Amino acid sequence: MHLPGGMVVSPWRARLVIFGAVTVDLFTSPDFDGHERVVFGHDAATGLRAVIAIHSTALGPAAGGCRMWTYRSADEALTDALRLSRGMSYKNAMAELGLGGGKAVILGDSRRDKSPELLAAFGRLVDSLGGRYITAEDVGTTTGDMEQVARQTSFVSGLKRAAGEVGGDPGPKTALGVFFGIQAAARFQLGRELDGLTVAVQGLGGVGYPLCRLLADAGARLKVADARAAVTEQVRDELGGRRGGAWRHRRRGRRTSWRPVRSAPCSMNGPSRSFGRGSWRVRRTISWRARYGRVCA
Repeated sequence: MHLPGGMVVSPWRARLVIFGAVTVDLFTSPDFDGHERVVFGHDAATGLRAVIAIHSTALGPAAGGCRMWTYRSADEALTDALRLSRGMSYKNAMAELGLGGGKAVILGDSRRDKSPELLAAFGRLVDSLGGRYITAEDVGTTTGDMEQVARQTSFVSGLKRAAGEVGGDPGPKTALGVFFGIQAAARFQLGRELDGLTVAVQGLGGVGYPLCRLLADAGARLKVADARAAVTEQVRDELGGRRGGAWRHRRRGRRTSWRPVRSAPCSMNGPSRSFGRGSWRVRRTISWRARYGRVCA
């Protein structure tokens, strides 16, 4: 199917989907879980390569953010979209929002490949689904990006606050939910409050950074890692000096190694970037007593 502007859209019904120069076998993916619809969008003019996965609309339109990430392959992007959309079905159901679960991912470096034209093409892709999927900001995208998308479709949430409307960056609220989860885990698993505990935080973006502030205010010692050295240094300077040291990232080629923070001796550890980070080989080396994750995103 072709959309205005020359975008090619491949629906989920095709077993082997040609995605740019990559062939993706959808139904053999171990993360395919009865998803209602998976759409692959490719716009040669803007460089957009995107996957929108709709897991369930049983409770309402599928809602979930749009992630822009440097995936190593189309298969990796598909896996992320399938996993995250399924997670959003459960999150939205548990929150009783009257929404189903969906997720979008864009292949590319958000610092280098993002452009108003690419976001507009993504907006047209979302609009082509006729309201079955509602997008929002996520890792690699911002509320400002969503304003660009909103010029092409009305099926966008998380825009900047307007008079009488709920919007804005959901990161701080997500961080607060994670913080409450950490508090509960510490009390249940460790039998104590956060004061004096060592907590490792992997990823210092829109959720990880405000989470570090909350943890530091509660008296926790921080061990942090992020692919951006400047952000890691900023957290260390603002919080690490009086609350504990900070772990810097290491790079092997273009990939980031999280082994220092994952294997750091600590009381609690959790990723702030995405689901599914950390293989079983890495987990065998981890020396922490409780693990946390996002409560709501």
